[in-house]
Amino acid sequence: MKLDAEFVNSQAPNAAAINNGRSLVVKGKFVALHRSEDDTLLFGECSGSGRTNYQCSCDFVRPTQPTYRCSCPSRQFPCKHCLGLMYAHVDGKSFVVADVPSDLAEKREKLAQRKEASKSAKPKKVNVTALKKKIAAQLKGLDLLEALTFDLVSKGMGAMNAKSARLVQDQAKQLGDAYLPGAQTALLAYTNLFIGDNGRFDGELPPQKRESVYTDALDQLTRLSTLVKHGRQVLQARLEDPSSPPQTDSPIAAWLGHAWQLQELRDAGLVQRDVELVQLAFHNYDDVARKEFVETGIWMNLNTGAIQLTQNYRPYRAAKHIREQDSFFKVAKIAELCVYPGKTNVRVRWDEFEQRELTPDDLRVIRSHAVDRFEQLVKSIRADLKNPLADKRPIVAIGFNRMGTLQNGDLVIEDEAGDRIVMTESGLKEEPPSCHLMPMLPTELTSGQVMIGRVHQDLDNKTLKVKPLSIVTDRQVFRLTL
Repeated sequence: MKLDAEFVNSQAPNAAAINNGRSLVVKGKFVALHRSEDDTLLFGECSGSGRTNYQCSCDFVRPTQPTYRCSCPSRQFPCKHCLGLMYAHVDGKSFVVADVPSDLAEKREKLAQRKEASKSAKPKKVNVTALKKKIAAQLKGLDLLEALTFDLVSKGMGAMNAKSARLVQDQAKQLGDAYLPGAQTALLAYTNLFIGDNGRFDGELPPQKRESVYTDALDQLTRLSTLVKHGRQVLQARLEDPSSPPQTDSPIAAWLGHAWQLQELRDAGLVQRDVELVQLAFHNYDDVARKEFVETGIWMNLNTGAIQLTQNYRPYRAAKHIREQDSFFKVAKIAELCVYPGKTNVRVRWDEFEQRELTPDDLRVIRSHAVDRFEQLVKSIRADLKNPLADKRPIVAIGFNRMGTLQNGDLVIEDEAGDRIVMTESGLKEEPPSCHLMPMLPTELTSGQVMIGRVHQDLDNKTLKVKPLSIVTDRQVFRLTL
């Protein structure tokens, strides 16, 4: 068993739990510290507010999926007492070797039995009645979306303002009730175009800015129309055959609100074996509309070079009980990686993983997967963006020859052929700005490097721009957004 502070921090559900766990060690709250002879178990007693000491343990018999137990009433896992136990070990506190307590040995045995049973478990039976009821609600939701979209087109974009946009947003809440969070998000993306940073969209907006908004709005209306048409076909087909699995050759199931379970992905064959991932960027934000905190990790799959995403959703009501994700600076070694349907920057999840240090060889692999000919990159992205339901802001790895500023003030990167791509802040609204950091970069980061960036399609000028997220050199991943 090898523990370090970074691992313990990664296990904590939130920052407060880290501070509370460390505080227990500093204050000397642990009255007994023990470890098993084979170092697979830490257990001890910690004094607290109750009459008796809390019995806590950290079981590493499954190194990639530790089990945390504590007699305290906290609903957080691991609780501060388990975190404190691990911090005490990291800090070099003395742990006395002792036999594994009988109750923990019994729990270990039951855990092993459950794991064996899960391997032979039969697939869950589909509750046909419940599924049909849900699909009926979704079809009604698509009818509403179609009516709203038709109304928006009929009135014209020129009639839209902040007030009318908010009225549509109120109606969009019904899509969430109809199990269509993806459709709701798409409609909000349209209405948000007409609500500026100051909450206004009116004649004071410069004409050029208004035209840009109209161009983006037309693109969003196309997406909404496609979602209605394609979504209705998929739902009707599944209504006729409820036993058929959701589509796996496109992301339409996610747009229609299907919450994929790991076992579903395994059953569908959406699994990759023995994968290594390196996180290239990370950001989190508060999604007020959906009432949840969202943490997004951007990773490169060292096996394939694909840039994949992890997304952790923590609803307000349960946020403190769900582990908060954070930046990760090592290599994640994953025996079984579950991959969501899609083509570009697909979401991935896993149950268990190990970690190792990032090496120069890993950085060379990342750099080798970058596209260093801008013409080839632009052609590929434009082909993908022809699909109305495609991710409009994909993340790519771009090898550039040099970086600089044009006379008009545009920041650009240039390839060896002299082709240029302009940098922009027009990525996702929730991502922090990064372009202002470019002039302050060390010289060695401005030539012959690889940029990880989010592509933005400027529909007015028919060009692609890129929002810089990080720069990968042969020595480090230099993150521009944290």
